[in-house]
Amino acid sequence: MKVRYTLKKNSDFRRLYAKGKSAVNPYLVLYCRRNREGVNRLGYTVSTKLGHAVVRNRVRRRLREIYRLNSPRLKTGWDIVVVARTRCVGAEYGQMDRAFLQACRKLGLTREDEA
Repeated sequence: MKVRYTLKKNSDFRRLYAKGKSAVNPYLVLYCRRNREGVNRLGYTVSTKLGHAVVRNRVRRRLREIYRLNSPRLKTGWDIVVVARTRCVGAEYGQMDRAFLQACRKLGLTREDEA
C-alpha cells in the first residue's frame, strides 16, 4: 500500500495561501508550491459553510479519491492544498474530477505539460 503524505500544520497551509500559485474554478480552489521532499503532500480544506460534518466528510472523501485516481498523471515534489467551494456539495463526481484536472493543468502540475 502506498504511503500518503498529507499537510497537517497550519503554518504549511498559510505558507501555501500566501506564497503558492492558485487556480480557481466553480468547484474548488487549488494552491500549489514546490517542496524539497520529492513527493506530493496534500491538504484539504472544507469550510463549515458547506454543511454539517456528514456533508463535509463526503466532499473530503471525494476529493481524496479524485487525487488518488489522478496522482499518476501529476508531477511529484509539490505541496498542494485543495479548498472545496459550495458547489462541490451538489456536484456529481465527474464534474469534480474534471474541475480538479482543469485546475492542475492550469498550474502546470500534469505530466503532459512536460512534453
